[in-house]
Amino acid sequence: MNSLVEYYGWDKLGKRIDIRCFNSDPSVKSSLKFLRKTPWARKKIENLYLATKKSG
Repeated sequence: MNSLVEYYGWDKLGKRIDIRCFNSDPSVKSSLKFLRKTPWARKKIENLYLATKKSG
């Protein structure tokens, strides 16, 4: 999660994956809590992470 925030920043991350924990008072702690409970959102983050690692 930290590497995605460093790479994209919260603003761009929130535009790529439109979930409240990225767009409204974002923090790593709140995002991880949400992602642990929400499989569809976790899958989107995992896919973005893998795509970022392949391109960079």
